[in-house]
Amino acid sequence: MNPLVQPDPGLYIWTIVTFLILLALLGRFAWRPLLDALEQRQDVIRKSLDDARQAKEELQRLQAESARILTEARSEAANIIASTRADAARFADEMKVKARADAEGLVKNAQREIDTQTLRAIDTIRREAVDLSVAVASKILRRDVSKADNDRLVDEAIREMQAKATH
Repeated sequence: MNPLVQPDPGLYIWTIVTFLILLALLGRFAWRPLLDALEQRQDVIRKSLDDARQAKEELQRLQAESARILTEARSEAANIIASTRADAARFADEMKVKARADAEGLVKNAQREIDTQTLRAIDTIRREAVDLSVAVASKILRRDVSKADNDRLVDEAIREMQAKATH
């Protein structure tokens, strides 16, 4: 029989011893570092997943916060616009009131000026009428009226006209 196929107990023992030594060496130098590397990789993946979950939660929190801030900003902008419109309306009303007051003042001043000018014109017309009357009267009487007589006649005529105007 062939020596390679014959059972040899010494070969069995050496094969088993070699296998156990190889198994111990592989366990110590190959499998342990390989298992440690796999465990580290698993820890890194787990940490990455936790970080991703935390980042997602933070993102959701920030989105909710930004939505709240945006809502507040829109509300504040609407309040500012409403306040500005109210201020503009109030300012326009104030300007209208001031313009009316100015216009009324101008009308009153113009009316006073018209009244003053009217009184001056009436006084001038009265004086000229008196002068004309004195001239006509002096021609009718054919004598000269002195300046004192003229002034006295003018004053009397004015008093009479004023008395008629007030009645």
